[in-house]
Amino acid sequence: MKFNDKQFSVYNGRKLRVKIFGASHSKEIGVSAKGLDGVTFDGEKLESFMERRRAKNTAYSTKRIETDKVIVKKGVYNDVISGEFKAVIKNKAKRSGDYLNTVKKPRPSHADFVAWSKYGDGFDYRGGGKFSGRLTAPMCIVGGLLKEHLERKGIKINAFISQIGKVKGKSYKDLGIEQYEFNFSDQNFRLLDDSVREKMYEQIEFASKNFDSVGGIIDCVITGVPVGAGEYMFDSIESVISQLAFAVPAVKGIEFGTGFGFATMRGSKANDEFYYDGETIKTRSNNNGGINGGISNGMPITFRVVVKPTPSIAKQQNTVDLTKKENVKIKIEGRHDACIVPRAVPVIEAISAIAIFDCL
Repeated sequence: MKFNDKQFSVYNGRKLRVKIFGASHSKEIGVSAKGLDGVTFDGEKLESFMERRRAKNTAYSTKRIETDKVIVKKGVYNDVISGEFKAVIKNKAKRSGDYLNTVKKPRPSHADFVAWSKYGDGFDYRGGGKFSGRLTAPMCIVGGLLKEHLERKGIKINAFISQIGKVKGKSYKDLGIEQYEFNFSDQNFRLLDDSVREKMYEQIEFASKNFDSVGGIIDCVITGVPVGAGEYMFDSIESVISQLAFAVPAVKGIEFGTGFGFATMRGSKANDEFYYDGETIKTRSNNNGGINGGISNGMPITFRVVVKPTPSIAKQQNTVDLTKKENVKIKIEGRHDACIVPRAVPVIEAISAIAIFDCL
């Protein structure tokens, strides 16, 4: 099977259809979407959002610096989206030569082996091809636009870092429901507790200096979602968010509300009891993360994802040579993130915006 730039990955939602195309080292990457009619296109705010995902000159970030300038191809008139929307980002800083030594030598924990097994020599291995985190940039175009659109309707989406390696910061689980208002001191490294910032930096720098990488956890809180968004079973809010979350290459786990903490709780403690606050029905706790039966109950929607360590590391590792059919050693060249977590934070906000917009 030939696997080329013209192929795309599709999210088919209830009212939204999103197609991501291109590859890590192709001429351009992009997105087309249907179902965005009436959404405002604010180029300045979108650029600000895209800047949060873009690589920086930091210890945790790749040295591949792309401008990620969004070029609209169709679907915008008088700053409002109408019909099919399409936008692209030009790839300019690619260095394909860095991947010559990985041809037919699958990098551990990458998609190289399964991609070659499924697509054969048609698979573009450079930078991970279509399996690269680079493809989260066009995802952020649609997600960034929808995040602003939802905010105008009173729905706010805030993701932040709650753990890097062994260093834990504050989570939404440490907050009372009334504390779900956020003011981050650093938009590129969002934390609820700045006191752990330096320790997290140390974790990343130590891994980087040892030609290694480190993972972490990203929390997300969505406020203002009205009662009734979502459906039961396959179209539940959890199902839609999870589907989109696992489109982010580094995400390997997700939990909503108290999540895995339910395993040690009794029902009497786990249940979120209802009460009237004036004319509004609320819950006294939010263990279920604002969702009952797959449908929003009006409380803040909370979830968190675990992001694995970047698999591209400079340490020598064991792999196989698919041509010679023998065991070999490999050392990955190129420019890679020592920790993908900070740059993945806006991506989690983007997929959340797509999910909530589609569930409303």
